[in-house]
Amino acid sequence: MKIYDFTVEANDGAQVSLKDYEGKVLLVVNTATKCGFTPQYEGLEKLYDAYKDQGFVILDFPCNQFAFQAPGDDEKIDSFCKLRYDTKFPRFRKIKVNGREEAPLYTWLKSQKPGRIPWNFAKFLIDREGNVVERFAPTDKPEDLTEQIEALLRK
Repeated sequence: MKIYDFTVEANDGAQVSLKDYEGKVLLVVNTATKCGFTPQYEGLEKLYDAYKDQGFVILDFPCNQFAFQAPGDDEKIDSFCKLRYDTKFPRFRKIKVNGREEAPLYTWLKSQKPGRIPWNFAKFLIDREGNVVERFAPTDKPEDLTEQIEALLRK
């Protein structure tokens, strides 16, 4: 199984096949708008701007499971991110990343790099073939991922 086997919901409710991102280097992140890590949106956008023309995409999955730090509906979250951090990378519907109701994508991600998602802004780096190659903690800043992203983009 690869990441391309999943379909997720865009923040407007449209069904999106992750096959649309085949051949790209992906960074999958569970996010929140009211978290101490929320300023990482700025670093994520810088990464996206720097590498999007080389085939890099960030997939943003808001999650309200951790202290209810992603309040509001999908439209409100998207508006906040665009207005406050000028984000342009794809954002999807709010999901759960742990527990009985976790999104199937996260069940698969965690099967590839085991462990519960500890908090908002956990990150999974996916190579151009759809394999999970790295998992980063919420405390890992986006700018600290540059070397790994560049290595995958060169392949």
